[in-house]
Amino acid sequence: MGSSPTFRTTHFYFMPRKKQLLLINPWICDFTACDFWLRPLGLLYLASIIRKFTRFQVCFLDLLDCSQLPARFDFQPKVRFDGRTSFYKEEVLKPQVLSHIPRKFSRYGWPVALAEERLKILPVPEAVLVTCTMTYWYPGVQMVCELVKKVFGRVPVILGGIYPTLCPEHAREKSGADMVISGRGENQILPALEQICGSGIIYPEARGWCFPSLDSLPSPAYDLYQDRRVVCFLTSRGCPFDCSYCASRLLNPRFEQREPEKVVEEILQLKKLGVRHIAFYDDALLINKENHLKKILERIISLGLDFNFHAPNGISPGSIDRETAFLMKKAGFVSIFLSLETADPEWLEKTGPKVDPADLEKALNLLEEAGYRRQEISVYILVGHPLQTAAQVIESIRLVKKLGARPRLAYFSPVPGTRDWKKLVDSGKLRPDADPLLHNKLVFAYSWGQITPEDLEKIKIECRQG
Repeated sequence: MGSSPTFRTTHFYFMPRKKQLLLINPWICDFTACDFWLRPLGLLYLASIIRKFTRFQVCFLDLLDCSQLPARFDFQPKVRFDGRTSFYKEEVLKPQVLSHIPRKFSRYGWPVALAEERLKILPVPEAVLVTCTMTYWYPGVQMVCELVKKVFGRVPVILGGIYPTLCPEHAREKSGADMVISGRGENQILPALEQICGSGIIYPEARGWCFPSLDSLPSPAYDLYQDRRVVCFLTSRGCPFDCSYCASRLLNPRFEQREPEKVVEEILQLKKLGVRHIAFYDDALLINKENHLKKILERIISLGLDFNFHAPNGISPGSIDRETAFLMKKAGFVSIFLSLETADPEWLEKTGPKVDPADLEKALNLLEEAGYRRQEISVYILVGHPLQTAAQVIESIRLVKKLGARPRLAYFSPVPGTRDWKKLVDSGKLRPDADPLLHNKLVFAYSWGQITPEDLEKIKIECRQG
């Protein structure tokens, strides 16, 4: 790249001699949102693929990265010891379909004025890539598409991610994007760019390139951030379980695990970037642990790597053995989230019995023996499932508190394509073409769940009380 001029900020950079692609992580529009180590991992993988296999220069805007907003917005994020932080938010008009929910609705992330300012100092890109995670966060995508068209005119917008994978027709009709990619994007993005921008933009040797596995992908482009203290990470993709409420198999039909050495190599590269917190976003982190996670942890320990590791997606208590508990503590796991879902065995049998409540006490004993304090360990309790009653949820919360751990509510969301989604549709409680906003995790208490808003408040109080 020689001595060509470079413009760099917390959120993007560009080198004006090359054609540009702009990648945007959009706003969240919701009743509530917190930065649970959120990073657009799929988009960052695509950034690396684009830089490696095309002639494009990548520009990147993460509208959820509120770590260094200009002083005029009078916002100082609340940063926790584990790297999680808060979002800047502005109340916005609540969508009509959610008008029956008596909660304020907000846009989380950058002020719109700041986003428009930053776009205006960028060169006009050849295309804009946008991602979206939750299906009910699509209004943030719509806002980004509108702003991109306002600033750049007829620049094509390509949308990918979980929302267009689970709701492809809605995304094509309502998102405002010009092209919608459903499913994993790594083997679709290069042909899509070639279709939009012409054959000369892809390096000849990359034409027809295929990424058969997670290990074949280049590492996510975390260097695009200036503040690199927090990253999310995958050692595997998919899940061998098939719970009735989970979309993991819809998004990743095949469960695959990375080679432990390749995982450690990537973690070593993150060390060079100044990363402090790594959140493992695996859906099944401890599956095949003897040949996978244990080997990774042993190597991390032998190298003396100093990270804070987190497991926010929930670990099955039955997967914890004594050796695993000690390895996790020694390697630097500081945030342990266990998945109980419920203490009701009959309910578990109906939804997917991956968790045995009897294993929870054993797991907590082992983790305590390894050096964790019980009150540091979070245990997820599902709330809002159509089969649940408030009494069942409260019973599960009390079990967790009796064992000395910290109960955390995990809200049920009806995910298109899951067995529970189909049951709700068959029962007439949801239309098959329902607005994805009705997938929101708070809708159940005001629409089709057995748990009322009053029940939910009692559950929250029970969860907070010592």
